[in-house]
Amino acid sequence: MIRGSRSESIRTVMDGLRRIVRDLRLSARDAERGAGISGAQLFVLQTLSESSAQSLNDLADRTLTDQSSVSVVVKRLVERKLVTRKPSEEDGRRVELALTSAGRRLLARCPEPTQARLVASLKRMSPEELSSLKAGISALEREMGTSGTARMFFDEEAPSGRSARAPRAAVRP
Repeated sequence: MIRGSRSESIRTVMDGLRRIVRDLRLSARDAERGAGISGAQLFVLQTLSESSAQSLNDLADRTLTDQSSVSVVVKRLVERKLVTRKPSEEDGRRVELALTSAGRRLLARCPEPTQARLVASLKRMSPEELSSLKAGISALEREMGTSGTARMFFDEEAPSGRSARAPRAAVRP
């Protein structure tokens, strides 16, 4: 049984996580309902609105995620004609990414994505606070046994709002 201040600390952490996850979920749902795009797509559009990306790696760095994850999101945005991909004039092996006018119009109708607010908040934290948070999150992941590539928030959501992952097989007694 958890007692006293340890119990209160755990409750405080759980409440904080609940508020953050709720805000992220609501932001993603609002983006989907209001603009027909995922929260991850909105975050990428917002990032590209600050300046075009010189490559997928550049965009991955700016969205603080890995290249394969942002690549999937960009592909969807290109298919919807919200982002353009063109070979770099300086290096034909690289692809430059930019918002289209349709992407700008869509973005103008949307509130700032929670992911952008989360990143901005982390950047405002002191080095000591950020280091403590990093250590705490790493310990939590270790204890929970989570591993693998961290995708963008709510990138795996299907347009209907259901998870795009295959349903789990039924467990038989």
